[in-house]
Amino acid sequence: MSVVVHRNLGWPRLGGFLLVASALLAPTAGHAQSHPILDEGYLTPSDAIARLVDSERHTSVQLSNLSPNQRHFLHISGEGLVELAQLARPYHRLAGIAIDPAANRARNLTTTSNTGMAFVDGTTGAVTRVQLPAGVRVSGPTWSPNGDQVAFLVHTDQESHIWVANVSGGRAQQISRTPVLATQVTSAAWSGDGRHLFAVAIPQGRGREPAAPAAPPSPLIRVNGEGQNNLRTYPSLLRDPHDRDLLAYHATGQLVRIEVSSRRETRIGAPAMIQSVDVSPNGEHIRVRTTDGPFSYIVPASQFGDADEVWNVAGERLVELDRRAVREGLPNDGNNANGTPSRRSLAWRPDGAGLSFLQRAAPPAETEGGEETPRSGNQNRADRVMLWRAPFSDDTQEVVFQSTSEIRSVAYSEDTRWLFLSERVQGTDRVYAVHLDDPDTRFVLAEADTASYLEPIGSLVTRSGALGANVVRMSSDGNFVYFSGTQLFENPLEEAPRPFIDRVEIRTGERERIFQSATDTFDRVTGILDDDLRQLVITRESTTQVPDAWHLDRAANAWTQLTRNQDHHPEITAARRERLAVTRADGFTFMMDVTFPPDYREGERRPAMFWFYPREYSTQDAYDRTLRNYNRNRFPTVGARSMEILTAAGYVVVQPDHPIVGPSDRMNDNYITDLRQNHLAVIDALDERGWIDRRRLALGGHSYGGFGTINAMVHTPYFRAGIAGAPNSNRLLTPIGFQGERRPLWEARETYLSMSPFLYADQLSGALLIYHGEDDQNVGTFPDNSWRLIHGLNGLGKTAALYMYPFEDHGQVARETLLDMWARWIAWLDHYVRDADVTVPPKPFALDAEAPQER
Repeated sequence: MSVVVHRNLGWPRLGGFLLVASALLAPTAGHAQSHPILDEGYLTPSDAIARLVDSERHTSVQLSNLSPNQRHFLHISGEGLVELAQLARPYHRLAGIAIDPAANRARNLTTTSNTGMAFVDGTTGAVTRVQLPAGVRVSGPTWSPNGDQVAFLVHTDQESHIWVANVSGGRAQQISRTPVLATQVTSAAWSGDGRHLFAVAIPQGRGREPAAPAAPPSPLIRVNGEGQNNLRTYPSLLRDPHDRDLLAYHATGQLVRIEVSSRRETRIGAPAMIQSVDVSPNGEHIRVRTTDGPFSYIVPASQFGDADEVWNVAGERLVELDRRAVREGLPNDGNNANGTPSRRSLAWRPDGAGLSFLQRAAPPAETEGGEETPRSGNQNRADRVMLWRAPFSDDTQEVVFQSTSEIRSVAYSEDTRWLFLSERVQGTDRVYAVHLDDPDTRFVLAEADTASYLEPIGSLVTRSGALGANVVRMSSDGNFVYFSGTQLFENPLEEAPRPFIDRVEIRTGERERIFQSATDTFDRVTGILDDDLRQLVITRESTTQVPDAWHLDRAANAWTQLTRNQDHHPEITAARRERLAVTRADGFTFMMDVTFPPDYREGERRPAMFWFYPREYSTQDAYDRTLRNYNRNRFPTVGARSMEILTAAGYVVVQPDHPIVGPSDRMNDNYITDLRQNHLAVIDALDERGWIDRRRLALGGHSYGGFGTINAMVHTPYFRAGIAGAPNSNRLLTPIGFQGERRPLWEARETYLSMSPFLYADQLSGALLIYHGEDDQNVGTFPDNSWRLIHGLNGLGKTAALYMYPFEDHGQVARETLLDMWARWIAWLDHYVRDADVTVPPKPFALDAEAPQER
């Protein structure tokens, strides 16, 4: 046996583009044999498949980002799949943060395909395109509070800047003078008056990036501290002091305020590692969260120590709202460090008066004898809506409203005199309103049993207030509010979910349904153009109707089409589809979806691809609850990796649910049994209907589905071929838990062992194709899994191949990668399933016998 390692693309990093095929021999020059399973370079599938993968789906227009003045939608347009060259730009991965060091921004802003912007009139559909320089990419758009302008980031190869575009005419101009530092804060924030923008810029005099030492100054050191630290297997952690210095360099930025009219920049405070910026509606204060150390070598940056503070525009730190040490999974007792009750739902009040939050009253004081007053939890402690005014000292906090029940949330009217509160009491969800002129009177707006899903109350409809913060939308006369939700039904196969909007009179609670989706289409309100909801923008779709936006004049019941999107995959979207229930041997029932090739004729037995993803459930009822949202009226969307594309190659595509069932603390003890039962039940059901050739079956999945694929191929004899994407194959490499499993390895040793297909690789019964992103950042699916598995399979003489894609993460995105994947997938399936001699087991790919063997 031998392993072929092809590196002809010459990538200057480990792996480059790698193909590793167990039991495949590579011919030398003069004995070339061309086949997609072996060919080097990036391949392209047939024209029919390539057109489906690389279609113009990005040209569809979805209207959802409505301006605060309720007149225009902002639409961001792209150029389709990202090119591999964009992914190949040098980047750092530091403590879970991917950084483009040359352009001082998050890597995903470099690899975005967003290249254009346009304003769409919400009434007529008229389009005004934003005038942008050629070749730039855009991201992070934010509306000005009055809705006349949009701020956004423009990215060139070297830097990123803040631009502002006017709705009238689409003219855009650069506002920032200093390039922004977009490694963590990736958009600009408006002041409530629209005069200023706040952003994080590159600090003055920052200097060069820290150079790597010529020789390591220290070995890598990891010393365990006290206690049990139950951490997942995080990728891309800091390795050494140089990594630590790099992260500090690329994450340290200068908070600036930019006057839009003059472009004048004012620095606020000293440079810091700023994670987020939240500007008060009056523009005078900024809530800033900064990384405050210490750094860690065992958790990502999102779990480093940090501080949440309020700064003023002069850069003074007025108050520390919260400070967190490095997170080690210890429970929070619900109190602040000084013992006072926690502030919940802390946010700027929409009128700019200060910070709003929820807080329980302080516990009763101790008695003279030193014993605490008897109490049980929060019992007898009032829950309060608080206002904290500047300068945010202890004596500027005031009680706005209080309740004997726990308040789950609070929202405000535009003038903040109306409070809209929610609570849950003894299994009942309730929403009520209180006017501060009479806080003792509650107006119940909606209530429902928490266990009932057939009578939803919905959620309060909000809009952008005058200063840019969200407020509850009230009718023009101030007498009504609105609730939006989705009506579900007992049998979703018969009745699809129907979005709705109800109008509720505040003082009486009287409810009137003013909009509901039709029964044969799926209609969603994506824009409200007035406070009385006379003018709505609806996105409508059905099984045969591409999603499009419509303007609805409710009074006249007049519909005007605003967008005219195209179906770019008619041969897939028009395919015959079946959804049916399957009952396995133990009586558990689950659903599967079947999509047929365009030329399928009833009675034909076709080769089939099963694509699945295991999920854990405690009972049949727990599984059944997940079926409520199934929507039979949705248009069948097709993405670049949709398995339905295989129907164009002649395969029946089967996508079954795959329940793993057991008590919540040990569901996976049944994993292998359920795996076998699920697949056999699906195969038997399809075979009984005469839809598949059960001798020509393939199985595949991505991530946990890839893990399940390998498990199925070593524990069942049902599948001739498998495609396992970004899989884990050895649960011993995730010893502190994985997916829904919360027990560590040493508490569930036998379960971990039985679920590790690597340990049963000698039982592989079919031809296994593995693909993996070389830069996979998903917790638990390190590429090492695939390297070690292909090594083991080669030693066992099994038929397998590994395709490792450079610069790709857990989900592959580059055009070249996706086309190559489809070319190799279909070649693999055709060779080992569709065109195979099913009377013999899958064999290694046959090569020219005269070709010398590369070893």
